[in-house]
Parts: sequence; C-alpha cells; structure tokens
Amino acid sequence: MTRKPIAVSPQTSVKECAILMRDNNISSLVVKENDKLRGHITDDVLIRQVVAKGLDVDAVTAEKVMLVEVPTIEPKKDLYEALIVMRDNETRQLPVVDAENGNKLVGLLTLKDILKIQPQLFDLLVDKIVLREEEQKLTSGRYPLEGTCDNCGQYFPKLYELEGDFLCTKCSSSRKKFVSTLGF
Repeated sequence: MTRKPIAVSPQTSVKECAILMRDNNISSLVVKENDKLRGHITDDVLIRQVVAKGLDVDAVTAEKVMLVEVPTIEPKKDLYEALIVMRDNETRQLPVVDAENGNKLVGLLTLKDILKIQPQLFDLLVDKIVLREEEQKLTSGRYPLEGTCDNCGQYFPKLYELEGDFLCTKCSSSRKKFVSTLGF
C-alpha cells in the first residue's frame, strides 16, 4: 500500500483536487480530517459531478462531491481479502484504516499495488472477468449496461435502470428499499 496517500481536507476546492491528481498522475484522492478518512474523490466523480454539471470548480469543495460510503480494509488483512472487497465494490482503490487505532487512515491500496507484488493474480483476475462476461451473455442475452452510477458517481461495469436513472447494485438496492418503505 501507499503509506502516505495524497490526501486533501474536506474544504479543498475541486480545482485544487484536479490539479493534485494531474500533477501526481493519480486518479483519486482520499479526503481526511485529523488522520481519519472522511471520503474519497475519483477523477470520474470530478468529471460527472462537477464538470458535466457546469459547477464552479473554485467554489465547490471536496466534501460536496466526495464519496462518503467508502469501502475500506484493515492493515492486517491479506491481499486476497483486499481483492474480494475491491471486486465486490467495483473499485480500484481501497483506503486502509486501522480500526484498533480509532479508524485512522494508514494508507491506500490500489489494484496496481497488488499486481506489482503478486503479478500472478492478474491471470486470476482476467479469468474471473472473462467468466463473468460469458455468464452475463448467457443469462441476459445482451451485454450489461456499463457507466457511471447516477447516484454515487462511481464507474461500474454493470448498471441497472430504475425510474429513468442508471444505478449500481448498491444504489439500486437502496432505492428499491426506500420506495418499498413508502408503500409503492
């Protein structure tokens, strides 16, 4: 993992976030406050939640667009567990937090980090992707819709259309539960 990931405070402007990403050739930033993870910002979030909506990049802060429900992993977990969390949450970056130390952010693990250490896992990942694609073709008869979730702003290889919005599994499940509690 990267022990000192590039991080910003919740009050950092999205313009500053974009400049940091560009200058450091990275695709995401962690948002932290007092050494605790507050959120995560990806280049995709900046494009879809700020630029595409025509928002003022100097006025909008990280805390307004950051992803707050961020999957994490503890430092003592193994790489296989990290890959499972990444796969299940369809993410390439995983903040590492120390729960025993008050959920302190201790690093950022990326898919690239894992493949540098364990390149043989690449074949495993490719095999899983190919198998999943074949299974989807057989069950759906067409390719799944992919893109950015209209709710959380993250990229997903599979989206579901619900009430005119394209949502990831997690957001579509949340919306279905919310709608059913309203009696619809």
